Amino acid sequence: MKHTIILVGADKGGVGKTTIARALLDFLHRKNILVRAFDTENPRGTLHRFYPGISEIIDLGDVASQMKVLDTLTTSDIKVTIVDLKAGNLSTALDTFEKIGVLEAARNGEFNLALVHVVGPAIASLDEMGEVAKYTDGIAYVVARNFINETNFFEWDERTYKKYFANLANAREIEVPKLNEMAYEQVDLAGVTYSNFVSNINAKGAASNFSFVLRGYVRKWLSDIDVEFEKLEVVKWVMDAARESTSISSENSDENSDDE
Repeated sequence: MKHTIILVGADKGGVGKTTIARALLDFLHRKNILVRAFDTENPRGTLHRFYPGISEIIDLGDVASQMKVLDTLTTSDIKVTIVDLKAGNLSTALDTFEKIGVLEAARNGEFNLALVHVVGPAIASLDEMGEVAKYTDGIAYVVARNFINETNFFEWDERTYKKYFANLANAREIEVPKLNEMAYEQVDLAGVTYSNFVSNINAKGAASNFSFVLRGYVRKWLSDIDVEFEKLEVVKWVMDAARESTSISSENSDENSDDE
């Protein structure tokens, strides 16, 4: 069973990159898929604050940290890894992965590799897409248009956007819907996952008293973003792997039962 690595990144800050990484972790958790995560926003670790039990803060520029992510692929029982790339570090990280052979190994089928590239509504994000294109051949490339901060994505010049996107032959698009600002802030202040906020569970795992209204906004947002995630090839890889793992576990259990 192949390991799957999902990189979530952007060269431009303020586009909600970690929000999408959190939403993806939440989505996979609700699908009962085991995931490990690495937060490269060293030393702050925003992702780690919400997922302390399954994430680790690393410095991706450090060789020892690179080894923590990559040298454990064949030994970890958890087959899905999400790496939340530090804001502004996408191109640098991809260049590093190219140099040490990560992208080539993925292209050769040693593991699955996907990049979720979070873009903002500015022309700078279009330039980013052009820069990243040289790395994405042979890997799953997802352009995530995040509406959580802005609602205007190139409507002023759709032709320019299509011109940039036409150069990304293997790219897939998803749209991350806007979440009510107050709901977003309350989840952030609570320091909990989106699912736990909806379920009214606080950071200590106890019942809480989060607003019914704000929980409703988050619930609808999660439902909408689930639809977007389920379109992706990388999610299908992960779901298929989970089903295969369940099937193997069931067969092994049956064999052990027969032996008894």
